[in-house]
Amino acid sequence: MSFYGVTDLWTYVIGAFGIILLPGPNSLFILSVATARGVKPGFQGALGVFLGDTVLLALVGLGAAGLLRTTPALFMVVKYAGAAYLSWVGLQLIWAAFKKWRSPAVPMAGLQEVPAHLAHPFKRALLVSLLNPKAILFLLSFFVQFIDPAYETPVVPFLILSAIVMGFSALYLSVLIFAGARLAQGFRARQKLSASLSSAVGGLFLWFGAKLATASLS
Repeated sequence: MSFYGVTDLWTYVIGAFGIILLPGPNSLFILSVATARGVKPGFQGALGVFLGDTVLLALVGLGAAGLLRTTPALFMVVKYAGAAYLSWVGLQLIWAAFKKWRSPAVPMAGLQEVPAHLAHPFKRALLVSLLNPKAILFLLSFFVQFIDPAYETPVVPFLILSAIVMGFSALYLSVLIFAGARLAQGFRARQKLSASLSSAVGGLFLWFGAKLATASLS
């Protein structure tokens, strides 16, 4: 039995919620933006994530998962391009943390230069979202399992599943943005702690890049 073409709806809800909560490039990037620049840039980044996720979901609807499985060369291009970009973001975060660690403490009232990797949160978040290994390796395979192929209007279950995962993403990123903005007050007064967090996030991005580079859809 299906719900408007969605098979096993509550299993999907639980699974989607768990996937969203798993730490990934999207959430870590948005948290970094909100911590460094505040709520408004954080939501600019979140809009980039929503657009990227919308594109990926649309590709799922067009059969991208099957195409990646049947075209190994295309999958290799996607995964290595994604791995390279995520690694580049990670190295930028680590380099910014290194410079912050070595620089003298800046008074809270002083003007602070916006880090290059956080200067355009919407564009950066859009690229991070489109090359997110969690989405490529899990969402593309997980999502399609809950659409009844015999349902006469497949766009209906597709929209239902998309709305659920996007709703979870919006709530989760909003929490991260406000939490990051709150944490920023303490980090501005503790420059080395902020640098340590930035380098840790950078290390995670390098790990995400390595994970994507060695991944397969089989």
